Order: sequence, then C-alpha cells, then structure tokens
Amino acid sequence: MKAVVIRTFGDPDGLEVVDVPAPVPAPGQVKIATEAIGVGGVDAVIRRGTLAGYGFREGHLLGSEVAGRVTAVGEGVDASWTGRRVWAFTGLSGGYAEQAVAAVEDVLALPDGLTVADAVTLGGSGVVAHFALERARFRLGETVLVRGAAGSIGITAVQLAARDGASAVAVTTSSAQRGARLRDLGATHVLDRSGEGGQEAPAGFDVVIDVVGGPQLPLFLDKLNSNGRYVAVGVVGGQPPADFGMRLMDAFRRSLSFATFSSDTVSGPDRQAVRSSQFADAAHGDLRTVVHEVLPLDQAALAHHKMDAGEVFGRVVLAP
Repeated sequence: MKAVVIRTFGDPDGLEVVDVPAPVPAPGQVKIATEAIGVGGVDAVIRRGTLAGYGFREGHLLGSEVAGRVTAVGEGVDASWTGRRVWAFTGLSGGYAEQAVAAVEDVLALPDGLTVADAVTLGGSGVVAHFALERARFRLGETVLVRGAAGSIGITAVQLAARDGASAVAVTTSSAQRGARLRDLGATHVLDRSGEGGQEAPAGFDVVIDVVGGPQLPLFLDKLNSNGRYVAVGVVGGQPPADFGMRLMDAFRRSLSFATFSSDTVSGPDRQAVRSSQFADAAHGDLRTVVHEVLPLDQAALAHHKMDAGEVFGRVVLAP
C-alpha cells in the first residue's frame, strides 16, 4: 500500500511516498480503509525533527487520525465493526496511508450527515479545544483570547467559548479576511499576530488559549487579567523562551496561572464522550468544521508547505 514517511527531518520536501506492507490488526484492533486523513500541527512539529528527543526517527510514518470504513477486525473485537464508517486515532503514527489500524477503544462510529473530511477536521482538535477551556476553568461572562485561531483547534475553541457565554472572544490572526471568517464563527474582536489592534477589544483577558507558543508567548501572558488563566495547547510557532516564567513571577500579586494541556491526560472514555457529542453537533449544523482543502495522499508534502506558509484556514485533509 501507499504511505508517506519522513525521509529526512526538516523541510516538507523530506516527506516521501513509499510502498509498505498493509497492516494487520492485532488483538483489540480494527483495520480501516482510509478515506480521509487529518493533517495536523503536531505532524509538522514531528516532521521538522523538533520531537526527535522523544523517540521519533527518520522513516517515521506520519498521521494520527483517519476516517473510513472498517475492513477487518483483530481477535477479541466484535465483528459488527466490519463495514462501519468510523473515525480513528492511530497514535502519532500510521495515519498517512491507504490502510491504518487502531485500537477499538480509539474508534468511533460516524453519525449520518458527517463527512469523513469533517470527522478528521474535528475529531482530534475538538477534544483539545473542549478540555483546554475546561482546564482554564472558563466560566460564563468571562473574556477569552484564542491565539492562533485559524487552525482547527482555534476555530473550535472560538465556537465553544462563544456558545458557552463568553462576554468577548478575541482572536489573533494574520489578515482581515481571516478575521472576518473568525467573526462569522463567533469571534468578537480581531487582533494581529502580536496581539495588537482591535481598538475596542478588552484590555485584558480572563482566559488565553494558545496554539502557537514561540518567542512571543510572554507578551500574551501580559494580557491576562488578575486571576487569569493561560493554557498552552501547542507549539506550532516553536518553544517559548526558557525564562518565560519570569513574566509570571514579575506579576506575582496578580495571581496568574499557566498550564500546558495535552488530551493524552484525559481518559479515553471521556475523550470519546466529548467527541461523540461534537460529531453529533457537527452533523446537525450546531458546530462548524472548516476543511481548507482535500489533497491526494501523494501530495502530503504540498499540504505541509501550505501549513508552513500560513496559508491554511481550518485543516488540510489527505485522501488516498
């Protein structure tokens, strides 16, 4: 079968389409003929070699979420899964392929009305957005800033904050056009990438959800109100300065909080319950997904070039 691996870390051109043996489902797993593959920020971070210290090596088969039909089940799995349309989390490997395997507890049947492209746009990112706001102890009437709101996590966080009663939902983005699209999704104020602009925006925020990280992170810590909570859910812009914690200590009397969040720390059943609810909302039009573009699997490098260039609004999806 066709799959995409990292030939060399760094530039997207280091991705390579190769022929590999089709996977065989182990006990407790299902095999899926993939119809849609989500291309996420974590894929780009792995591709660059940023996480090599965590065991990722060249030759790694990228991809963490797919949607398609179950074609086979492993020992101990109910045979009724065969033929069903599903979304699946494959871990941090194995998704960029014509066929993938996943543990059955990481598989969710798709409701009617939800496309496979929508599923891989919302499946992983929606859970992160939900639990990041929960980690931030977001409450009705508070002000929220979503930094890096044009990706699938940010787009969902904007909608959830607006739906759950934020008094203001500000976003950072790179253009007026993107800002207008985010307003249509629930944003009330649009700032530039450095957090400036938006003359009528709140002077400070109770909650910041940050997908970007990077060298400017300390500037956004300064935007917290007293008792404000900052939750970092990604580092697509790179690691923050090593001494960024000094910003918190300098503001000691304002009782600020900083946290990181990974959905790995949420139990599988809790993740699946939220995902199932969000899939139902999306199928009924109560939660919107934004698919930037669907590209063939063999154009994975192009998808990554588009992400690196900041061209993507929503999520790029690959289709075998």
